[in-house]
Amino acid sequence: MAERKLPIGVQSFEIMRENGYVYVDKTAYMDSLIKNGRQYFLSRPRRFGKSLLLSTLKAFFEGRKDLFQGLKIEELEEDNPLAWEKYPVFYFDFNTADFERENALEKILDDHLKNWEAIYGDEYKDDILELRFQHLLKLAKEKTGKRAVVLVDEYDKPLFDDSGDKTRNKNLFKGFFSALKSYDSYLEFVLITGVTKFTKVSIFSDLNQLNDISLDARYAGICGITEEELTVNFEQEIQAMAKDNDLSYEECLCTLRKNYDGYHFHQDGEGVYNPFSLLNAFDKKEFGSYWFSTGTPTFLVDKLRKSRFDIKEVTKGTVYADAIALSDYRAENPDPIPLFYQTGYLTIKGYDRKYKSYELGYPNDEVKYGFLKSLTGIYLQEEEQNPLD
Repeated sequence: MAERKLPIGVQSFEIMRENGYVYVDKTAYMDSLIKNGRQYFLSRPRRFGKSLLLSTLKAFFEGRKDLFQGLKIEELEEDNPLAWEKYPVFYFDFNTADFERENALEKILDDHLKNWEAIYGDEYKDDILELRFQHLLKLAKEKTGKRAVVLVDEYDKPLFDDSGDKTRNKNLFKGFFSALKSYDSYLEFVLITGVTKFTKVSIFSDLNQLNDISLDARYAGICGITEEELTVNFEQEIQAMAKDNDLSYEECLCTLRKNYDGYHFHQDGEGVYNPFSLLNAFDKKEFGSYWFSTGTPTFLVDKLRKSRFDIKEVTKGTVYADAIALSDYRAENPDPIPLFYQTGYLTIKGYDRKYKSYELGYPNDEVKYGFLKSLTGIYLQEEEQNPLD
């Protein structure tokens, strides 16, 4: 049987559907978001499918019904006369830019606005960035008769990557995206994604209308791959990998589960596999360390160094945090646990309903041994160079 095209590194829904890549259908979640609310925030670790989710939403709101043939949302929207109408979509992608450059965020926002001003009108092009965006929301509705859709991919990347004046970037974000609250009548749908949810110092101190679905049981599987999705969509790849590694189908599935499963985003929600690691394992037919080898973020290493956190506590299974700590992150917080959870190095293992406290641990062996090998080495090296008195 011929090998199928696996979407490693493919984040465009359009490319995935038009070029015959294997696609795990998440459109039922998307349909639920659209029908049950209007403005959302979602936090998930890097390489978990957030960009693909936003790309899929973009295609839906652009009326690309041709891309959704055979998918669940086509069935769910069958009797909706308003489905597949075209809306003005404002898609902010902060994934690829180098925010170490001076004024990088301003330039990215300016480039986005110029592209949309070419479509909806540039009579306000000389105003400051936030006013230009506000005017564009109005102009888009005047020109199309439709409210705008705003999708923001990896909003927090500029806040982590910028080595200069981080406060400037945070304040710029707060002013720029304040329109999402004050211009609600011009908005049809909003979804902001990122690794972390900053509080107090960022856009969320003003955007309290966003529905944070990061710990919502209904959307626990919106990113990542569930066990059922794995066996239904990738039976061919599991069989091929089992053969190459001299394993039975069940033995191969068990090894995949041990290495790449185990992420939980709600105490009662279904667990998910890391999609990036899973697809790479199928492609190479080896149980390698793929997600962790993409590089531990510098900000996480810095946080670990400064905190003097005892990593042995994680291994012993004695790490706990409440819901506020897991869903909100404060840069000045010396506790690294919320950041470790939001970035995917820890996940929910249990829940104490009486004290409303989560038990946290490594999601799987890939993360556990990668964490101990990489981060612990850095931490111990720091200890040797700066021993405590």
